[in-house]
Amino acid sequence: MMILADAVTGDPANQLNYIQAVILGIVEGVTEFLPVSSTGHLTVVEKIMGLTIDNKGVTAFTAIIQVGAILAAVLYFIKDIVRIVVGFVKGIFSADARQQLEWRFGWAIIVGSIPIAVVGLLAKDIVTGALRSLWFVAAGLILWSAVMVAAEWYHNRLTAEPLGRHGPDDSGVRHEDQVTIMDALLIGLAQCIALVPGVSRSGATISIGLFRHLDRVAATRLSFFLAIPALSAAGLLEAVQARKDISVTVGWGPTIVGIVVSFIVGYASIAWLLRLVAKHPISVFVPYRIVVGVAVILLVATGLVAAV
Repeated sequence: MMILADAVTGDPANQLNYIQAVILGIVEGVTEFLPVSSTGHLTVVEKIMGLTIDNKGVTAFTAIIQVGAILAAVLYFIKDIVRIVVGFVKGIFSADARQQLEWRFGWAIIVGSIPIAVVGLLAKDIVTGALRSLWFVAAGLILWSAVMVAAEWYHNRLTAEPLGRHGPDDSGVRHEDQVTIMDALLIGLAQCIALVPGVSRSGATISIGLFRHLDRVAATRLSFFLAIPALSAAGLLEAVQARKDISVTVGWGPTIVGIVVSFIVGYASIAWLLRLVAKHPISVFVPYRIVVGVAVILLVATGLVAAV
């Protein structure tokens, strides 16, 4: 379906134009941190634009513009990041510092980042190839929605339990200062599940956080902190490895525009999401996920858009 562009073939004449780059940057910025799957949305929009979604340049562009949204997260949480880094470095040299939250949280981020680093590298060809099919996007959007509903049900059941069940002053829900290495490891493993387009990295990580008895804000903030090393590394790796593919297909000019736009829009979406999860369940996104998933199925089934 060739609505906004000719299919990318590797010919320099068929580069992504700047309007398309802005649109894709907006899509990335809005969806990166919401539990609706940014990769899934980018794949669908790129397909509607007529781009070849399994083209190396296009898949690299999809990964690289995520760096903009991640830079927004770094800026938004810069005080926390500096505090954690400084506290972690102090902990290397001081036993007293190793008793502080920053030392434990630093280790949690390191350990939680290991699974996606290993699985992401080993499964890179599958993720950028077969899993880019719109059938996988639709399945991920619809099926993981059930997990999100279950996570919220479990979380609400936990918070509704009488005080004293888990301790004299504890309902069982834990906060950011109670995050453990096991929490981070399991949430890090959830990032691997989110390599399937449509699942959503934030949808997967926040859901597992809720199952681990973390409150929504703690689960969401930990999701952000784990996203920073994972997506930064993925984007920078693609920028290096696929620099020639970018040059001869989508082009570096539009790619930089996409990064900048995703940064601006992503910053606004972070603030909005943190306010939302403080008062609302992540399952509020489920109806939207299902509608988009069904729409994708109909587009592919009717032949309006090819699956790959």
